[in-house]
Amino acid sequence: MAALNSNSFYHRPESKFPPSLWGDQFVNHVSDSKIAASMSEYNRSREVEAFDATKSGVKGLVDAGIAKIPRIFIHQDYIQEDKTVCDLSVPVIDLGSLSNNRGEIIDQVRAAFEEWGVFKIVNHGIPTSSLSKAMKAVKEFHEQDTEVKKQYYSRDYLKKVVYNSNFDLYTNAAANWRDSLYLIMAPDPPTPQELPQVFRDPMMEFSEQAKNVGISVFELLSEGLGLKKSHMLDMGCAMGEFLACNYYPACPEPNMTLGFGSHTDSGFLTFLLQDEIGGLQVLHKDSWVDVPPSPGSLLVISGDMMELITNARFKSAYHRVVAKNLGPRISVAFVFRMHLAGSGSSQLYGPIKELLSENNPPIYREAKGEEIVACRYAKGIEKTPLLWYFKLNNIQQP
Repeated sequence: MAALNSNSFYHRPESKFPPSLWGDQFVNHVSDSKIAASMSEYNRSREVEAFDATKSGVKGLVDAGIAKIPRIFIHQDYIQEDKTVCDLSVPVIDLGSLSNNRGEIIDQVRAAFEEWGVFKIVNHGIPTSSLSKAMKAVKEFHEQDTEVKKQYYSRDYLKKVVYNSNFDLYTNAAANWRDSLYLIMAPDPPTPQELPQVFRDPMMEFSEQAKNVGISVFELLSEGLGLKKSHMLDMGCAMGEFLACNYYPACPEPNMTLGFGSHTDSGFLTFLLQDEIGGLQVLHKDSWVDVPPSPGSLLVISGDMMELITNARFKSAYHRVVAKNLGPRISVAFVFRMHLAGSGSSQLYGPIKELLSENNPPIYREAKGEEIVACRYAKGIEKTPLLWYFKLNNIQQP
């Protein structure tokens, strides 16, 4: 399969669709799903352009006082889905006793990633005050006046600081009920002046602390696979850092849309911090499991790059966020991954050779981290697993 050049990934130019069409007339046109479904003149592309042109995101819809969600947000599959969740809980691992019980914790981490692809960590060393400040900064950014936020609104994902609603707005079948601010934190971070003012100190502090916890988790995972503890770090798994700062407004019709549809993360590891609203679910053995908030905890999620380098021993975890009529819900995702621009490195990642054998041949080809991220941006959140495009027996172009 031909490599996907991350630098050739398009960015959608600023919409030229008249903003005046995104007003009462437009909202009335799409807000009643029953009427909209019967209107042959419905044009999704046109309405997506109109929504994007506002640069005010989902929060702008809520601020306008809509009582029904626009049709572009309706998830037909989710409406028809049995919404029963499995009565299980994700594993919880206490890192506070790491120095005394390292062997036991290594076993717990390995088992959690093999069976779930996720686990919660407590007593991880990041002060509660730092977590609270990070969450407060996200809320303050998204609740600024739209005119202030617009300076960061873009769909050029080569930028280090990007604010918008739905990174895959133009490729996904249905939009998600959330707005996001994305920050590339490493290997080439933005200057403090490039960051929104409310973010500067809290996010730099949180990022540094999350990276330190991540280094410890990479070491535990390496040892869990029977490798030296620095193996994943030596591969460069912690070289790239990316922050997604998400805002999920209260939704007037939560049973008709999703805060974030079912997906896997494209990086190695994600550390997810969520507030008390909840709504996060993970897929475990074909059933959705609620992940309720736990003050001070972080959820560790295995990503596609982790599945690739472990040859699917640690599979990437599917997860989603259900919409709620409460809100706003705030979350911060700290992701170890390269970005589209990358660092100019030619480093390839493939299945770790020490894990391969005649009975366990490589499933995936080697790929740059930027290439996998570029595939995610180009394809959006779709039903086809992202790593399907990187299987050795798959010759289809991404």
